[in-house]
Amino acid sequence: MEKERELFERLREFTVPELCDGAGVFSAMDYHIKPWIGRTKIVGRALTVKVPAGEGAIVSRAIELAGEGDVIVIAGQGVCQCSYWGDHRSLCARLQGAEGVVIDGAFRDLEGCEEAGFPVFARALTCGTAQKTGEGQINVPVSCAGVAVNPGDFIVGDVNGVCVIPRDQAETVLERAAKKSGGPEADSGGDGAHGKGDYKDPDGSVAR
Repeated sequence: MEKERELFERLREFTVPELCDGAGVFSAMDYHIKPWIGRTKIVGRALTVKVPAGEGAIVSRAIELAGEGDVIVIAGQGVCQCSYWGDHRSLCARLQGAEGVVIDGAFRDLEGCEEAGFPVFARALTCGTAQKTGEGQINVPVSCAGVAVNPGDFIVGDVNGVCVIPRDQAETVLERAAKKSGGPEADSGGDGAHGKGDYKDPDGSVAR
């Protein structure tokens, strides 16, 4: 856990675009996923929720399982005609100590969610409710907003969007991001933050 906390703090030192530079093109969620509640950067481990389109009851169970450092990732298949999240869930997730929620779909109760102050990243705002059959799975591999997410992957979100970093690639991503940005983890004597010299992107191509 101590090593994980250290990784979280190191990830916080970079913007999401910088981390995407280090992680590659398949790390960024769809551009429609943006912060609706709060402008605080979120960094945590993915607690995934796989739901049928328009089904939301199992999300409550995921909140019960959430704890400090968890980002609830709801793979809602982009459905925005109904809500997977609302103000009561924001309040409960905050009390659980969760870091934030990322929804490939819509949420509702804007004013109440703002009052709760729990970070919500979502595709849209709506007013309709979801079905409540209880179908779905928790902590299984999902596809969320165009990116594969496994339970425990690192999720970083800021005003630019959301990045997914596989746990076993975190150190490499941090190193690449530092070299590209000239950030705090860059080797001393490196090329710096503003394009001095050449940089190899994760796919091996040279960016100038």
